[in-house]
Amino acid sequence: MTKRYDVTALGEVLIDFTENGSSAQGNPMYEANPGGAPCNVLAMLQKLGHKTAFLGKVGEDIFGRRLEKVLKETGIDTAGLCTDPAVRTTLAFVEKKADGDRDFSFYRNPGADMMLRAEELREQILKDTRIFHFGTLSMTDEPVRSATRHAIETAKANGALLSFDPNIREPLWQSMEEAKRQTAYGMEVCDVLKISDNEIRWFTGEEDFDRGVDKLWREYHIPLILLSMGTGGSRVYCSSRRTEQPAFIQAGTIETTGAGDTFGACCLHYILEHGVAGLGTTELEEMAQLVAKIRKDFNLSIIMIEHHMNFVMPIADRIKVVDFGKTISEGTPDVVQKDPKVIEAYLGGGYQNVNA
Repeated sequence: MTKRYDVTALGEVLIDFTENGSSAQGNPMYEANPGGAPCNVLAMLQKLGHKTAFLGKVGEDIFGRRLEKVLKETGIDTAGLCTDPAVRTTLAFVEKKADGDRDFSFYRNPGADMMLRAEELREQILKDTRIFHFGTLSMTDEPVRSATRHAIETAKANGALLSFDPNIREPLWQSMEEAKRQTAYGMEVCDVLKISDNEIRWFTGEEDFDRGVDKLWREYHIPLILLSMGTGGSRVYCSSRRTEQPAFIQAGTIETTGAGDTFGACCLHYILEHGVAGLGTTELEEMAQLVAKIRKDFNLSIIMIEHHMNFVMPIADRIKVVDFGKTISEGTPDVVQKDPKVIEAYLGGGYQNVNA
């Protein structure tokens, strides 16, 4: 069934004040830019020819009106954008460090984006999207945390792929332990994870990125992991394969805010064009049900060749695992999924670098 939206995102939309030179008196000057990671992703997807929608909330103020105008001009559907008469639009001041990284100061105590309620969500938009994209800034506080979870459940129930970008901003959390709990929830439900180098170190405790991804796969079995590494480039992990690309570094770069969002959007564009290993969660579940029904109705033995572990495990009696032409494990699903060789080959570790 054709869906109206390619990608719908929920989360913060705000004003980023970025440095733009100095005044005659030597004081830093700031430029008011429309921002917020979810909308940055949608804006890039619009440029790539996709239909997108945003769910969120702004204040009934000059910044909220400005943001709504920009979203409409970009082509993003704003039917799900709410306004709050009592709470102001969130503001962020961005300071660029000497090493090129950034420091954020937020004016969000509270901000309008935090006040989105589950009953304000346009559920038809969630039911009519191919990919639902979210982050953790909409999970820092209530009521938007409950709204985010409701949106995730609705989108997933209607067959959407779930895309998650933690986008951790420490000043916005009451504790980093709570930030980890909410990030873990996102990883439990997502099909696609976009994570930064700093975030994977923080969440896994690993300095080596391959080992960090190993931990994520062993715990959460995320089909596709996209890792942005700043000036170090980017990596994509899928099954036992890893591909890596160097950073596109241009002389005279003025501002890198939103670069990771653009990277994530381009990856979602590829997924929309080619799929994640062909099929989404709903299609795989439907196929598994069909296979089980055929086997029962016709009393057949069925031989399948399939690399989706979550698809195979519930319906198979015996499994033979082949890695690069060699049998590495054989037995019942319980035995196979605990085999260290299978975990290494399919759930992380021993990556084959496809760039080599």
